[in-house]
Amino acid sequence: MTNQLLGAFIACILLIGCNSSKDSVNNNEEKQTNNHSKVLSEQGLDPFWNNAIVYFMMTDRFANGDKSNDQVFDRKQDAAVLRNFMGGDITGVTNKINDGYFKALGVDVLWMTPLNEQVHGYWDEDWGRSYPFHGYWIKDWTNVDPNFGTEAEMKNMIYTAHANGIRVLADVVINHTGPETNADILWPNDWVRTDPACQWHSYEHNVKCALATSIPDILTESEDDVELPAFLLEKWKSEGRLELELAELDDFFERTKLNRAPKYYIVKWLTDWVREYGIDGFRVDTAKHVEAEIWQVLKTEASLAFNQWKANNPELVVDDKEFFMVGEVMHFGVNGFKNTPAGTRNYDYGDKQVDFFDYGFDSLINMGFATHAEGSMEDIFSTYSKELNQGALTGVGVINYVVSHDDPEPYDKARKTPYETALKLMLSPGAVQIYYGDELARNLTIDGAIGDATWRSFMNWEDLAKNDTQALLTHWQKLGTFRHDNLAVGAGTHKKHSDKPYVFSRSHTVNGKADQVLVALEVKKGLKTVPVHGVFPNGSQVKDYYSNQLITVNNNEVNFSSPYNIVLLAPINH
Repeated sequence: MTNQLLGAFIACILLIGCNSSKDSVNNNEEKQTNNHSKVLSEQGLDPFWNNAIVYFMMTDRFANGDKSNDQVFDRKQDAAVLRNFMGGDITGVTNKINDGYFKALGVDVLWMTPLNEQVHGYWDEDWGRSYPFHGYWIKDWTNVDPNFGTEAEMKNMIYTAHANGIRVLADVVINHTGPETNADILWPNDWVRTDPACQWHSYEHNVKCALATSIPDILTESEDDVELPAFLLEKWKSEGRLELELAELDDFFERTKLNRAPKYYIVKWLTDWVREYGIDGFRVDTAKHVEAEIWQVLKTEASLAFNQWKANNPELVVDDKEFFMVGEVMHFGVNGFKNTPAGTRNYDYGDKQVDFFDYGFDSLINMGFATHAEGSMEDIFSTYSKELNQGALTGVGVINYVVSHDDPEPYDKARKTPYETALKLMLSPGAVQIYYGDELARNLTIDGAIGDATWRSFMNWEDLAKNDTQALLTHWQKLGTFRHDNLAVGAGTHKKHSDKPYVFSRSHTVNGKADQVLVALEVKKGLKTVPVHGVFPNGSQVKDYYSNQLITVNNNEVNFSSPYNIVLLAPINH
């Protein structure tokens, strides 16, 4: 598909309703696409997404709710350290939703590693054997991997999350398939390449390349029609769903007028679960290694699917929020971090810059936060507030994190300052990602683990028996509840009031009404007086979320006693 036809496809889906004539769509392309851009720029990002708490877990490493699916496809326990399947599954996640674990943390959004069916076998590397426990070695985009559970269990998890006011992001991959293994063949040559290896000095060397020898690269630049792989057709036939899958593909390509190129097959498969189960958004893997135009196609199709699910399931709709998409663009960050030129929101490939927000992304993962967290809170908070409210990132979003599943440079790897880490992350402007176990100080230094396996141990539930771990969890819960209840924490404008104690406020205005909070850190334990600097009027009642007390403002200050040196104030009627 040419860029001209791509723009027409997006316009016809969003604005005019597709018809069978590509020529008639082309005649209106410029007008319709410009109108769409104008609408997006005027609306901006829903502020919810710059205040959201996103809980990210590796599905296989979080909670084992069904031991009967621990080992399927003859997947053995013979891999290198932390590279076997360990039993975590969809049912385990559902159980934790029902237990109220996420709600107590103030979690707004769940993000799990991909649930698609993985290659069945293993891959041997120099460092040892690995199975696809992580979810990124996909064999069949149309099926749930049985090690994770079933499609019915996925549906139940999504609906249970929605019933508890929690949204669900699916982790999606278009960049690559799973590798050839002892039990799986390589996808055909008109679908994938295995070389050259990616380099980092130019656009083409990031996009038309294989990330690793274990990651066959989808030919995402191709617009050529290709046949489905024989192994996939045989698989669907043996599962009794060949005719259904082929009929759905025929309907998709007839409706969209897209070519039967590899990337468009995957777009169809990725959006199916949105249409069927109401998945609220996508976290897009390896976004910078794919031509940016395909992400707008994915966003357009996913938005259409989401709206169709809402129309078909009005009794299950949580709210009127639109489909959300966040991208993983390695080395993208706030305020000139690495490949992000200062004063822009672009990614710099060396010979070309791309603004991913122009291609369907509402937010990008902020790869710079783990580095910025080495600085002071005020440096982080003031810089991020300026960038998100007055700078290059105005109207879009970022998601901050201190640890992730494949970032080799986490903040506080040794977990020496877990309380301070929580304060820096949970009080930062922009959305935040809790990586499973951050709130329990899960060990990030595992003997014998190599590379990214180090960050991927099983959730340390057993540590909850320790008083210090319980106390740390309580700290995260208080911060999470404060953020969850008060939009201004992440989406508001930051203002410092004093250095010692460190006092700041945040303010966010919606429809002429201000949502305001005030935070005081390093204050006196016991009896304390905290000036509110005019943030709350005299006579108003505020809640201290850290001590769970209601307090009345008098003489532009609050006076109360608590055993803590942290104060988190917000009005009780807002």
